[in-house]
Amino acid sequence: MCGVAGYINFNGESADKSVLRAMSDAISHRGPDGEGQMVEGPCGLSHRRLAIIDLSDASLQPIVSGSGRFVMVYNGELYNYAEIRQQLTAKGHVFRTEGDTEVVLEAIAEWGMEAAVKRFNGMFGLAVWDRRDKTLQLARDRYGIKPLYYVHNDRKFAFGSEIKAILAGGHLKSEMCAEGLVEYLTFQNFFTDRTIFKHARMLPAATIMTVHADGRAPTFNRYWDYAFQEPETARSEADYLEELDHLFRQAVTRQLVADVDVGSYLSGGMDSGSITAIAATSIPYMHSFTVGFDLSSASGVELGFDERRSAELMSYRFKTEHYEMVLKAGDMERAMPAIGRHLEEPRVGQSYPNYYAAKLASKFVKVVLSGAGGDEIFAGYPWRYYRAVVNSDFDDYIGKYYGFWQRLLNKDQLRSVLDPVWDDVKHVSPVDIFKQVFADRPDALARPEDYINQSLYFEARTFLHGLLTVEDKLSMAHSLETRVPFLDNDLVDFAMKLPTHLKLGNLTDVVREDENLPGKSQKHFQKTRDGKLILRKLMSNYIPDEVANAVKKGFSAPDASWFKGESIDYVNRVVDDPQSRIYEFMDPKSVHKLVDAHMSGEENKRLLIWSLLSLESWMDEFVDPPSA
Repeated sequence: MCGVAGYINFNGESADKSVLRAMSDAISHRGPDGEGQMVEGPCGLSHRRLAIIDLSDASLQPIVSGSGRFVMVYNGELYNYAEIRQQLTAKGHVFRTEGDTEVVLEAIAEWGMEAAVKRFNGMFGLAVWDRRDKTLQLARDRYGIKPLYYVHNDRKFAFGSEIKAILAGGHLKSEMCAEGLVEYLTFQNFFTDRTIFKHARMLPAATIMTVHADGRAPTFNRYWDYAFQEPETARSEADYLEELDHLFRQAVTRQLVADVDVGSYLSGGMDSGSITAIAATSIPYMHSFTVGFDLSSASGVELGFDERRSAELMSYRFKTEHYEMVLKAGDMERAMPAIGRHLEEPRVGQSYPNYYAAKLASKFVKVVLSGAGGDEIFAGYPWRYYRAVVNSDFDDYIGKYYGFWQRLLNKDQLRSVLDPVWDDVKHVSPVDIFKQVFADRPDALARPEDYINQSLYFEARTFLHGLLTVEDKLSMAHSLETRVPFLDNDLVDFAMKLPTHLKLGNLTDVVREDENLPGKSQKHFQKTRDGKLILRKLMSNYIPDEVANAVKKGFSAPDASWFKGESIDYVNRVVDDPQSRIYEFMDPKSVHKLVDAHMSGEENKRLLIWSLLSLESWMDEFVDPPSA
């Protein structure tokens, strides 16, 4: 696990090694175990290393292929590298190292980029310079676990695992992207390749980008996509359970490969608990980590947000070496500058608990297993899907589902809040952005199951991708590698073809809940006992039944209460200060009205308040004041 960066001068001018070092230094937290740069004419590559597999200096990067034609910088882990290495050895490739990096490069040299990455089961963000053809190819893994950002103009192309590397190289100005702001304030996420930085883009997941040194337009090739669909012929539930058992065990075992200690998050829920159960059979007394919350000022459903008791129960059962951290209201404010700096661009929900969880785990291990992805591929959010189950046509579905995914502001609220910059952004259509996610949808959508699968597709492409981006940034902030066994290729391929009735119950029993309500999952689950049905049934064999069939809880702090209580001074300092940076593009009166609705208990605006605080932190960290 590492950090990569580099650039190409389209005018033929030689790349500068000092610029590459500056880019590398900006992301040194991603790789404190080594660094390297390569300059070859107009192309320069830089790498920071976090040594996980093959700790020797032989695996330092940039790395050159055996033929001498290709040079690569690589960030990731390939879990099936041993099998691919055997195939390449049979074809005459000779390996100098014991790790996966050289296998990745030789596979690309042998089969070409697209054919190679289709064979890869793992996570990666990489760049390969072709010395003969003078092209640079970038690629990301199927799901977007590892990020890659880039800037392209008529003078140069620059890329990095984080935007900080591109900024440090002088390839990008720290300017707000007004169009990206509309997208974020609608969805609390980015569904396009935009970022909050003007001119900086994120390479989409499962995409290969080819850049030519002569400056011609780059090309993009998406080599894989999610395909949730009903099987033509369903098998028995017993057959599905047996295969799921095999694939889940295989996924966890595959991701234990490392030459350093591997631990696991143990949130108290089913997904991380199941991963820990399997991993603990291979790693005696493995480390496990839980973050809990001080609930002394919480109320209502938030009183159930602390899951330490369930985590401790599973730690006892699996004999892990267990560590806990308890967060209080003030911990959010203390972490916000660091979160703004490392997250670089706000995405999805409240993420500071993830930051502290990674900080805790990094004190003991260099690799940690996470339960991310289980909800998205096994339908863990039934209260979302049931909003658009029965529809007259696709447009009807879009209308219902789009209305739900306006997580922060609707169109009228956007117009009011962004009044100072509205003339610059009024052309942006969030509903068109939303529809574009479904550009490759199937022609026939008739049954409730078809629409459920469309919703699963949408959430994997957007919400899960946002979660993975946050997880990467906040774990690598602590030089910690996070692995996600639920996103093993074989397991995902299986889950996408599962009959919907094995994930969800009665699809016509539409249950509507407000996503902003912190108790949404509890309310829905008490009504239907629904979501991830086959996974719950299987995991009852490995974890306590009270955990496998417990009310689903997200990893969330009691912020709805804290924002009105112990954290109210922090919120007010940002919202009430006319000099706050957010008011360079937001209308203070409109913001006050929305925040006051939360404080009075009229509405739950916890997601919006977090986003306002995050944007303020981002502005403070990256954007110079207008007077500067």
